[in-house]
Amino acid sequence: MTFGVTDAQTISRAVRIATEYQLKGHKLVVVVSAFPNVTEELADVSEKALDGNLEMMNEFVERHLRHHVNTATECIRDQNILHKVVDELTENSLEMRGILRSIARLRELTARSKDFVLSFGERLSAPILWGATVESGLRSEWLTGGDAGITTDEEFGEANPLMDLTVRKVRAKLEQMLNEGKVPIVAGRGAVSPHGVTTTLGRGGSDYTATLIGASLDADEVLIWKDMGGFMTADSSIVPDARPIQRISYAEAVEMAYFGAKAIHPRALQPVMEKQIPVRIRSSFDLTTEGTLIAGNREVKTGVVVKSVTLVGSVAMVSVTGAGMAGLPGVAAKVFKVLGDARINILMISQSSSEAGISFVIPREKLQQAKNALGLGFVGAEFQIASENDVCVVAAVGAGMKGTPGVAARVFRAVAENDVNVRMIAQGSSELNISLIVAEIDGPKAIQALHEEFKLGE
Repeated sequence: MTFGVTDAQTISRAVRIATEYQLKGHKLVVVVSAFPNVTEELADVSEKALDGNLEMMNEFVERHLRHHVNTATECIRDQNILHKVVDELTENSLEMRGILRSIARLRELTARSKDFVLSFGERLSAPILWGATVESGLRSEWLTGGDAGITTDEEFGEANPLMDLTVRKVRAKLEQMLNEGKVPIVAGRGAVSPHGVTTTLGRGGSDYTATLIGASLDADEVLIWKDMGGFMTADSSIVPDARPIQRISYAEAVEMAYFGAKAIHPRALQPVMEKQIPVRIRSSFDLTTEGTLIAGNREVKTGVVVKSVTLVGSVAMVSVTGAGMAGLPGVAAKVFKVLGDARINILMISQSSSEAGISFVIPREKLQQAKNALGLGFVGAEFQIASENDVCVVAAVGAGMKGTPGVAARVFRAVAENDVNVRMIAQGSSELNISLIVAEIDGPKAIQALHEEFKLGE
């Protein structure tokens, strides 16, 4: 199971939940996330270290050490255990200070060194949860993801697990601990390459850590505890009558996560999909609800076409057009290669039937980089590159859409009746979603219209 921790209260709640599960006879591996915003601040300070401001870095390290020690003091009463936790926090903080100073002195930040810096978020929260579990009576030990056996390639920033090696190492390390009645506390996100270099799993790294361990150990279930209880039919801040979704398939969960649902990152589902290990997302604030179960194949209930409508903001649309594109082979491939070489992720694409234009959606912060790369890639060619940065993606997702006639018509009618203009459309080959590009200001209105059209609040 994995816990998103924010303060002493959530750590104490995580300990209570873990204790209850072990008392019921379950063998547990607990994965812990970093405290809120810590990872983002680590990324920011690693960039600022290039300025060589040692005083700023010292202040950053001292502030975070102080915050984590204060949190540990709030939730751990046993002074002997607390001293051990503080020693661990101090040691990790000194190591973090050392790498930041190295970046400052060299005036160089590589992807490898940045991954090492980012790993400290969970390396500061894990010892606190470990101390709290020991105080509660559990036999536990805390480990980094690399210590636990998670092994990846060296694609720093978003490393890819080497599954055969990971399975072998995780089993060798954790099965013995579990058989001894111990509860491993694993710092999420971090891993290690076969050469012993620290890597990170990227966004959603703690959940990914949990599913990798679950798949390696052939777990009965992966439990993800968050402040929200799983997937919703829509973002409740946009649609007040949005409801929790009790059960969805892996494929639906991937589509929903990809298109903005925040319950889990789509990469995290890959290890468990292959072994058909169910994942349950529950709220640690409401233990009376069962949350969302992600399992099995597409579940289609009679009359249920769409299960959720989601919104992805902070995107931009880019169009490459030109009469010379019609019938010219390799243009789309060149566009994708140019963007791939620039490490720019394409969220969705659409091409006109005349083949005279191709449009695609990318993260908004990558817009200028994409335009520069395309400008260089197509220099001298008779193509035009246009962009819009005031757009968002609205997606309708559901297994019931596959083979159901008239779904697209209902989608377009619902948004049109609410005066929402569609700038681009796309449908995945799985037929599990229909995605629209609309003006950012119209996004919430489109979400509300679709939620009402498909009666998701009932």
